[in-house]
Amino acid sequence: MPAFCSHYSLEDIAELSQRDDLGEETPVLRATSDARTVGYDTVCVPLTNEKWKARWRELCILNPDESTDKLVIEQRAEAWRSKPAFFRNELIVSRLDEAECLIPLISDWLELDASDDWVRHDAEIALQQELSFASYLNVQCAILPPPSNRTQVGSYARAINACLASIPFMELSIRVPIYDPTSVLSSPSRSPSPVESRRSSVSGGTPPESNMTTWEMWDTIRTICGYNPRLTLALDLTPPLPLSSTVLDQWSAEPVRHLWLPASAFIANAKGYPVLPKGTQSFIRDIMKLQPNVILSGTRAKKHARGGEAAYAQYVRHLEKTSPAVKAAQTAGTVENFAQGYQDYLQAPLQPLMDNLQSITYQTFEQDPVKYRNYEEAIFLALSEWPNPGRVTLCVAGAGRGPLVARALKAIERSKREAFVYAVEKNPNAYVTLQERHRDEWGDEKVRLLYGDMRTMEVPEMVDILISELLGSFGDNELSPECLDGASRFLRSDGISIPSSYTAYVAPLSSSKLYHETRAMKDLKAMETPYVVMLHAINILSDNGGGISGTCGPRIQECWEFEHPRKDAALTEQGLPLTNSHNVRSAKLTFHIPNAGVLHGFAGYFEAVLYGHIGLSIHPDRMAQISKDMLSWFPLFFPLKDPLYLPADSELTVSIWRLTDARKVWYEWYAEAFLPVPSSSVHSPIWRDTLSPMSPSGDSSSFLSPVVSTPTIVTSPLLDVPQLTLEVHPQQPDRQKEGVSLVKISQTALHNPGGQSSWIGL
Repeated sequence: MPAFCSHYSLEDIAELSQRDDLGEETPVLRATSDARTVGYDTVCVPLTNEKWKARWRELCILNPDESTDKLVIEQRAEAWRSKPAFFRNELIVSRLDEAECLIPLISDWLELDASDDWVRHDAEIALQQELSFASYLNVQCAILPPPSNRTQVGSYARAINACLASIPFMELSIRVPIYDPTSVLSSPSRSPSPVESRRSSVSGGTPPESNMTTWEMWDTIRTICGYNPRLTLALDLTPPLPLSSTVLDQWSAEPVRHLWLPASAFIANAKGYPVLPKGTQSFIRDIMKLQPNVILSGTRAKKHARGGEAAYAQYVRHLEKTSPAVKAAQTAGTVENFAQGYQDYLQAPLQPLMDNLQSITYQTFEQDPVKYRNYEEAIFLALSEWPNPGRVTLCVAGAGRGPLVARALKAIERSKREAFVYAVEKNPNAYVTLQERHRDEWGDEKVRLLYGDMRTMEVPEMVDILISELLGSFGDNELSPECLDGASRFLRSDGISIPSSYTAYVAPLSSSKLYHETRAMKDLKAMETPYVVMLHAINILSDNGGGISGTCGPRIQECWEFEHPRKDAALTEQGLPLTNSHNVRSAKLTFHIPNAGVLHGFAGYFEAVLYGHIGLSIHPDRMAQISKDMLSWFPLFFPLKDPLYLPADSELTVSIWRLTDARKVWYEWYAEAFLPVPSSSVHSPIWRDTLSPMSPSGDSSSFLSPVVSTPTIVTSPLLDVPQLTLEVHPQQPDRQKEGVSLVKISQTALHNPGGQSSWIGL
């Protein structure tokens, strides 16, 4: 649950210090008790006061009008630089009991990104001094001021990185406005120094020269800091929110530890109580999945007629309770409730052919009522539509502990067909459980158990319906194609396979958390291993637009498909494939990246057709309609060894391969980024990469304007619902594709070549 924190400014603390009823309490302790009285968990207070600011400026900033001996002041400044320390009257928080449940604010006037070199140098010393004292008080997290000068954001980041190295254990949270960089660049409380450093004649405070977004500033800082896990975000919701929700989605993949929410961001409802605009409401409900702490500021200023100080926290708590992510996590039977504790947790995929699963693993999967309900419906429909009279023979290939056998028997009973079931299992331990269930539940009249590997063993007779649950998070990543190649030997030529097909999908994603997790393993192989992950703090970078070229596909794109039974197989006399080359696949996909982002890897999903219109899906846009709240599969995550920055309106080409040899199956993946540029500005042949020439817009707008075209409708084979369609803008006629070219700007390494780091054993 998020903590709610009340911000006390220097003025608030000064007002508290004038009260007559403090007794032995300090103003900070009284602020903490007052905040708890109205429902807050803790307080957020400046660590230092104006006296510290005045001393630092006296030592470090040159005042042209002063008559003081400069040499004397410089000697005092050098003495401070050599041994930085506070005087007691410069501190708001100085005691351990005050800091126990408090979040300190580092001085917001420290110009770590000043244009003057010496101002930056002295500001960094002051920052180290403040953080050192906070560490002395056992503070767990401190909030730092945002950068205010784009041209020196690298200097700001370098200073933060130095602090992370010198101050162990403490978390540093940078206060960053969510949007509208002009509000950062012109922050009234941190205007650039209008005076010179005492050690430089260069004037400070050069106006910023870039409109870099606040997210891009944050990305620069955390990249220079090496994605340090102790560097987090205090997301400032003071600026107005943008109209585009896709811009806000960037923050859902970042380590947002705090939300800074001032009373000025609230508006009054019809009764005079403070409420938030709809855009802010929606964002807070969405971001609550990250469980950030909420810092409310200015709530004692009586900006709203009714409700008082407590009304702000009560309202945000209401938003938290109505957050879809929070409600789903608290509702039994949902994926979010089932997966608590597993969000963004990396799990190695199963090796079902190499390893014998434990009973607890089977039990976990058997808790999924949705999957087995859909399997039962598919079997029932197949039996009902089976055209031939007489007995129907079914085979469950990979019976495990028997859940599919039980569902098949229920479907047989419902269909009122005469039928018999063979249950094949290679796990000797699970086979014991099957024998117990056969004895106690099924009997010889309905079921016969067969022990062995479905790829090589013999079944007493040919079967009409072959049932399996060999699917992985990417459809084929647990070797369902290879297993069913063998099992299809005993399926009649007109027989039915359940599932009948499955399709793999990929989407580019950003996630600081997943990058941390893979890098923390400190093994190069970990960065080339696909993982099963309950994706949580992520942002899918692509959209459904065709991009400027009109050649990009939908937000989540199809890689390949497998169908069963295969109709074109070249087989041996035993009915087995000569090689596994027919199960090799590859895909080259192009995604439009509408907003700047960092690519950390790819999300892999699957969708399966069991029989007819019944299926299974973890495709984010269709799972709710096909198999809502199915628990058995989390997506697959393909990590990248190094993050790849993608500017706004770039195009990402992803290549992925499913490869095999006699012993194993593995995946390889690679990506390239391209940026559209006017062909007229591209003179050198080295820049003339016209893999995807662009079409200019039909009006006088920028060449980066989206191409207007009639969309092609792409739908799921399991759905025929108009609102679920994906729009893919087709390529324009060649005669229109002039004037703009794609320039390659970056690429990744080829990951997992030859299966050197990860593979699935045959």
